[in-house]
Amino acid sequence: MKIYEELKARGLLAQVTNEEEISKMVNEGKAVFYIGFDPTADSLHVGHFMALCLMKRLQMAGNKPIALIGGGTAMVGDPSGRSDMRTMMTPEIIQHNCDCFKKQMSRFIEFGEDKALMVNNADWLTTQNYIEFLREVGPHFSVNRMLSAECYKQRMEKGLSFLEFNYMIMQSFDFYVLFQKYGCNMQFGGDDQWSNMLGGTELIRRKLGKDAHAMTITLLLNSEGNKMGKTQSGAVWLDPEKTSPFDFYQYWRNVDDNDVIKCLKMLTFLPLEKIQEMETWQGSELNRAKEILAFELTSLVHGEEEASKAQEGAKALFISGGNTENMPTTELKAEDFTDDKIGILDLLVKTGLCPSKKEARRVVEQGGISINDEKVSDVYLFIQKEQFVNKELILKKGKKVFHKVVIVD
Repeated sequence: MKIYEELKARGLLAQVTNEEEISKMVNEGKAVFYIGFDPTADSLHVGHFMALCLMKRLQMAGNKPIALIGGGTAMVGDPSGRSDMRTMMTPEIIQHNCDCFKKQMSRFIEFGEDKALMVNNADWLTTQNYIEFLREVGPHFSVNRMLSAECYKQRMEKGLSFLEFNYMIMQSFDFYVLFQKYGCNMQFGGDDQWSNMLGGTELIRRKLGKDAHAMTITLLLNSEGNKMGKTQSGAVWLDPEKTSPFDFYQYWRNVDDNDVIKCLKMLTFLPLEKIQEMETWQGSELNRAKEILAFELTSLVHGEEEASKAQEGAKALFISGGNTENMPTTELKAEDFTDDKIGILDLLVKTGLCPSKKEARRVVEQGGISINDEKVSDVYLFIQKEQFVNKELILKKGKKVFHKVVIVD
């Protein structure tokens, strides 16, 4: 099976502007394509997984990826899927996030002049003269058509700022620059980016003529992929300091039964034939499929050694007397206690299981926290030092997240 047909079989593709030509270019390894990543945090999360895996698949087939970091567009903020305006970031924070992205992406993509490129649209967007930019790009966009785009609809209900209104033009200009500077002939993006991507294709054709070669394609369920990155405590990050390999493994081990095969097809590099065999699995066999999914993805992000540790740690949780050596751990010192006790809300924030006391209170009130398998219902609960068996206890959030807390001298 050729790569384009495999992408379709894995359920990755939704819309294309010219399937016959796109499939030919991709299958022949002639695609120079880009996918954009806005550096809104200092780590990628699992919502980016689909795009990263797609770039890896296409590179393995001889195509050239360009990872476009939105250092310039991040100063404006993508209104897609938003009901309010994004928080403005300083140039220093944006640059730091860009550096973190490249380090994480290198686990998926091989960078090099003839292999893959990482570029930052701040390099050309921040140097634009406003009047010149308006004259060069503005005449090629219809305001009426822009306002009808899906990416603006939700923001229009509460008020779309002029700042955000420029995002489509800026993203379109990115494709135009990449086409001219790097020979980029194809762009991929989520289904919520379709209008912005068509704008880039149209800009190239209007400025350079109808024969200009630029293609557009979208990833199926990419916006759902972004939702995959969200849990009760926030995003599931690729950075092990934000989401431990154990918690990362547990997240995928506990995906919904209806999603496991879909995730195996879209996100792993297992042969389709092997995954198709799993489609008939039920009961305990389906749990085995989840373990395979969790191991494959944890190995891809954190390496096989960390994946093995996470798998062993997860299995130990279900074995009486099993060790918790590989479980995420927080150490408490004497100064963390007041009169030899610590409040449950403070403990949840200290371990990172909840980002704030407000969130910790909500989770406790909803019955989502257990200590050593005993459910906690009192938000004013204090845990005494003497309750730490052999100086440790196990916190559990929901059914998926486990965390060990130990007292150190």
